[in-house]
This record gives sequence, structure tokens and C-alpha cells, in this order.
Amino acid sequence: MEEKSTAFAEFDNNILTRRRNLLPTWIKVFLWIFLIGGALSAVFLIAGSLMTHVSLSIYGISANHPYSMTGLLICFLFLFKGIVAYGLWFEQNWAVQAAIVDAIIGIGICLIMMVIIPFTIPTISFTIRLELIPLYFYLKKMQNIKKTWESL
Repeated sequence: MEEKSTAFAEFDNNILTRRRNLLPTWIKVFLWIFLIGGALSAVFLIAGSLMTHVSLSIYGISANHPYSMTGLLICFLFLFKGIVAYGLWFEQNWAVQAAIVDAIIGIGICLIMMVIIPFTIPTISFTIRLELIPLYFYLKKMQNIKKTWESL
């Protein structure tokens, strides 16, 4: 028995080869978190002068206002993560390469906050950054799917 081609056959084939299907569920959850975080970061940067106290933190860096040096750094990190999350969710060609850069930046900042900062600034104590664990697996997953992602 021969199968007939339907008007929806094009969509049926596309579902099987979606780039988003290459991403595991845990990365998809983080994508939504960082999409929201990136949007909030944009709001903080726009309305920062109207805010008196906003607690911002990522990778061991903390700030109480978006217009401080550390606050700007945190907001830009969240904006970048939001852009990467957007690219991955909407299956952009550049997204996996941006995700690899994002993971490397995250790992680098965590290592700096663990190894260098506690020994140069006496008010900051040594902490083990557990973010390194998911960042490592995120980096490895993005490196593994890069060729497949770009070929689809």
C-alpha cells in the first residue's frame, strides 16, 4: 500500500528535524529562565534610575543597583544570556556558537570568582561555585550538537 503525500507532509518531516529537539529538557528549562532574566535585565537598565534597591547576582557577582559597575556587568551578562536563549529557542544559525561563548564566559567568571577574587579582596571569602557543574555539561552539549545544529 502506497502512502499518499498530504498537504501537511512538509510539516511532519520538519517536526522530526527541528533544532530545538536537539536540546535536552534541562537546557530548555534554563532557556526560559534566561529569556525572562534577559527581559528583566533590559527593564532594569531602562528604569534603573527609578529604582532604589535591586538585588542582582550571577556567578558569585552581586550588586544592589543596576547602574553600579557590577550591576551593569550583571545586567549585560543576563542580556547576553537572554539573547543566547532566544537564539536557541527560535533555532537561529548562530545560537549554538553563541551558547558555547556564553558557557566559556560563565566558566571563566566562576573560576575568577573562586580563585582570584577571594585572595585579592579581603571582604569576599572563598566559595565553591556550583554553577560550574551545569555550565560544563552545557558547554559539552553545545559542542556535541554544533555540527548537527548547523546542518539542519
